[in-house]
Amino acid sequence: MSQRPLRGEYDENCEKYLKLVTEKGELADVLQEQSKAAFALFEGLTEEQGNYQYAPEKWSVKQLLGHLTDSDRIFAYRVLRISRGDQTPLPGYDENDFVNAAGFDSYSLVELLGQFKASRQSTLSLLAAIPDEAWTRKGSSNGYPISARAQACLLIGHELHHLNVIKERYLY
Repeated sequence: MSQRPLRGEYDENCEKYLKLVTEKGELADVLQEQSKAAFALFEGLTEEQGNYQYAPEKWSVKQLLGHLTDSDRIFAYRVLRISRGDQTPLPGYDENDFVNAAGFDSYSLVELLGQFKASRQSTLSLLAAIPDEAWTRKGSSNGYPISARAQACLLIGHELHHLNVIKERYLY
């Protein structure tokens, strides 16, 4: 699917992430290229940089990478369910609770990146296999209607947001 979601396919709360997805082309290809850049960014970090927090109450780079992995898994699951025509309302999740329960800082950066790469490969396979007609199917997530393509774009935009935060606040 190369067309981006139209208004009415998502809640306005998603707009801040969706507007970050400016690359043209198939969503799977856009995510593939973004993944290469994300992997390179994390591969270039030291363990010390992985433990860095730019403020006391903010996540470490490791926690942020863990959050991206959790989000990749959850968002891909939503894309799967919605693209298959499932109308079951899909719940949200509290990212802080997930990060606090996961213990990401006890893992090495290499281990966390391995988890992210494994999840991402699965997500890319899923996106590449979704039939064209399934991208505009709608479901419900977080109490709001959303199409499969809007959910996929949300995954891409959400990751872009966090990659920008890493570059601006962690690696300056």
